[in-house]
Amino acid sequence: MPSDTAVPRIHPAVDHGVTAQARPDFAGGTLRCLCSADPVEVRISAQTAHNHVCGCTKCWKPQGVAFSQVAVVSRDAVEVTRNGHKLAAVNPDAPIRRHACNGCGAHMYGRIENTEHPFYGLDFVHTELSDETGWSPPEFAAFVSSAIESGVNPDRMGAVRARLKELGLEPYDALSPPLMDAIATHVATKSGKLNTLDV
Repeated sequence: MPSDTAVPRIHPAVDHGVTAQARPDFAGGTLRCLCSADPVEVRISAQTAHNHVCGCTKCWKPQGVAFSQVAVVSRDAVEVTRNGHKLAAVNPDAPIRRHACNGCGAHMYGRIENTEHPFYGLDFVHTELSDETGWSPPEFAAFVSSAIESGVNPDRMGAVRARLKELGLEPYDALSPPLMDAIATHVATKSGKLNTLDV
């Protein structure tokens, strides 16, 4: 248990500062699960977007930290290339079906099958499972309050939010404003309400 003055651990990829930089010419790479033998491999043939650290209890995290690091990419750019037989959806009824290795437990990709979902067509991936550099860096922190549900002491949340801001990762208790706007735009378009108010 960290002391009240200890610097909160967020995620290994950002705990020493957000140093990753997206390469303009980056065309993807390979994600590998944590198995030492016969790892699952997933080829991502595009740059990711909206990379962020997430405090929700559904996203896969390294042991001992309260946040995952997750980004999105077009589902057309995601291909299981090795040992796909080891993959299974850990939550087949959830909106995002997270496919994990049944050996090490690492989530290799999360897919939305509901064509009515605002994020249909995007897969959720953990670029930390890749050896390549050049992926989009984390830009914000999502579902920060949910870290309490993972075991973070509520009294530490002020320090957690302060650390996220220090790292340049604006903390939100939902998604970032552009992503929340995308969800609302999808809903308003479907309902016919978009552009009906003179505001």
